[in-house]
Amino acid sequence: MNDRQSSSEVTDPAQHRDIGWLEFNRRVLAEAKDTQLPVMERLKFLAIFTTNLDEFFMKRIEILKSLRPEDYRTEEEVHLLSRIQELVLPMLGEQSHTFDELVDELAKEGVELLEWEGLSPKDRQKCEAYFRREVLPILTPLAVDPSHPFPFLSNLSLSLGVMLRDPKSESHRFARIKIPPTLSGWIPVLNDSPGGGNRFVNTLSLIRSQLSQVFPGMEVETSAAFRITRDAEVELNEEVTDIKSQVYDQLKLRRFEPVVRLEIEASEDRRITELLSQELALAPYQVFEFSPIRDYTSIWRLVGLGPSHLRHPDWTPVVPPRLVSTATDMWTSIREGDILVHHPYESFDLSVGRFIHEAANDPRVRAIKMTVYRIGDDTPFIDSLVRAAESGKQVAVLFEVRARFDEQRNLQWAAELERAGAHVVYGIMGLKTHSKLSLVVRQDDDQLRCYAHVGTGNYHVRTAKLYTDLGLFTCDPAITADVVDLFHFLTGYSHKGDYQELLVSPSTMRRRFLELIDREIANHRSGLPSRIIAKMNQLEDWEMIDKLCEASQSGVSVDLLIRGFCCLKPGIEGYSENIRIRSVIGRFLEHSRIFHFANGKQDPAQGAFFIGSADWMERNLSRRVEAIAPIKDLGLKERLWDILRVSLADCRQAWDMQPDGSYRKVPLANAKTPISTMGTQAYLMQKAKDSVVVS
Repeated sequence: MNDRQSSSEVTDPAQHRDIGWLEFNRRVLAEAKDTQLPVMERLKFLAIFTTNLDEFFMKRIEILKSLRPEDYRTEEEVHLLSRIQELVLPMLGEQSHTFDELVDELAKEGVELLEWEGLSPKDRQKCEAYFRREVLPILTPLAVDPSHPFPFLSNLSLSLGVMLRDPKSESHRFARIKIPPTLSGWIPVLNDSPGGGNRFVNTLSLIRSQLSQVFPGMEVETSAAFRITRDAEVELNEEVTDIKSQVYDQLKLRRFEPVVRLEIEASEDRRITELLSQELALAPYQVFEFSPIRDYTSIWRLVGLGPSHLRHPDWTPVVPPRLVSTATDMWTSIREGDILVHHPYESFDLSVGRFIHEAANDPRVRAIKMTVYRIGDDTPFIDSLVRAAESGKQVAVLFEVRARFDEQRNLQWAAELERAGAHVVYGIMGLKTHSKLSLVVRQDDDQLRCYAHVGTGNYHVRTAKLYTDLGLFTCDPAITADVVDLFHFLTGYSHKGDYQELLVSPSTMRRRFLELIDREIANHRSGLPSRIIAKMNQLEDWEMIDKLCEASQSGVSVDLLIRGFCCLKPGIEGYSENIRIRSVIGRFLEHSRIFHFANGKQDPAQGAFFIGSADWMERNLSRRVEAIAPIKDLGLKERLWDILRVSLADCRQAWDMQPDGSYRKVPLANAKTPISTMGTQAYLMQKAKDSVVVS
């Protein structure tokens, strides 16, 4: 189906990418409302909802504003920005209502989150003394008048706007108080009461109650908390050939990018709203008025409080069974057969971390190469790579310094490795490097051999405990030869257009995936088993969507596990009636990419399986360096099938997309097996526990 007009019923480009992103966040918000979850876990989802929404506005709004009317296909899409506001405001109301419910639940458990209005006279007296001693000296009220220009507002900063009247001159003035980041959203000022406990007062509420101390002699007419969001899409000079310098310029410019959203307390007195809208040059659809404004990001400081039943039991990743013995080195284990690891069910530190650590310490290792997209602050990899470089090993690392919001961190780590003598590449002009690859070259007893790790997630020890990801360890000569060639492309010059085993974008991945789908179509027409199951984060690429619809029209069964936004609507007769789309939301962020094709085999484990770094998005297939590897071992294929099988059977954590693009949570009453009732992640945690080798 190549006719774009005929497929418009199924797909909706500008609308579905952005509305779909917001609908994913609605599913995150639904987790906060799920009474089957522990209270603190629900509280976490409120913070995640805010973080996701912030990222959406930073990344997408300025892009949408820059589109011309002719770039949209329907009148509805022309009004997309207003529609975003209409969708988001009710969700913010749900978030606030859910928070109030959770505050009541926490109070029953001895964790009190109090507003100024709810304090006793004794508590107020204590808070006032604390304010004078600990808060007032930190605050910097900024006046706005002819001698005081409108202050700079930093991205995501929480402020209090105040309208004042000067009794002497009868003039009206505006002032802004930034809530300092050093002040938590909740101050434990009440915890020294008899018996201790967890009693907190809202920082914003406390400051608002003491404005007469901040502006002595002035009359406070009204006040409104507000928060601004700035664009994160900095336009840079495309003619600049030095990526490192370009990123440094981007970081300097980003803090001054246009404001794309104003969140402000709703009030009958709209003077503050109107003043801010004018000063920041905002359109009505960029102003989000609701009450109350809260610092939900400060929730993370609270989630460890109270009794343990308020949280999920701690999860400790298990050691992958093939790597339990520390007496056997990684190289011997990998030579015995490919190893598949599944995080966070299996330990990232004791698999991927061990792989690089052993390589750095092994005198037989000649070279270590890695691609780094996001690596975090508490990474052990830098120390290992520095040690390897200082010992004379060839160390080459591609740091993608354009990884959004991780640019500064990646630049710093790259500089440290350069000082140690490693070869550092800062990226490739025109292409972001998103692949998750590492290569170790070792002189074994019989030959020089290459060992590779191909992953679906970043080399980031913190997110490896929060995101579900897969990794393949292999010394298969065909795969490692491709990895060697790919690193030569990343660090040198190469026009290599094909690879033996890896699916590599932008050169071969799109073509290979289209061929795999065509093979399923041909098999179905020949009466052979046909089936496509793809698990990824997003689906947006037009060519892939059209090909999936073609497969559906041919009768091929297609199941898509898409966590985030999806530009394809399922179940529409004549187009996508054989396509089902499901999203799984849980305590871990589903992040792994798995691609399965029946390949004419009835037994799923006999079919074709792939894992890797790419979603089916235009940017991943055409404008990024990505790598996806085939899984050849029968036992590893069975593991991947088990992940897909339980995800498709899930009646606890799953949401099914409807033909109109909305999502409906799968009712628990539909569960027909214990696995369906447990849900995907609980099942995989239990399976990981059962795999532990008891000595």
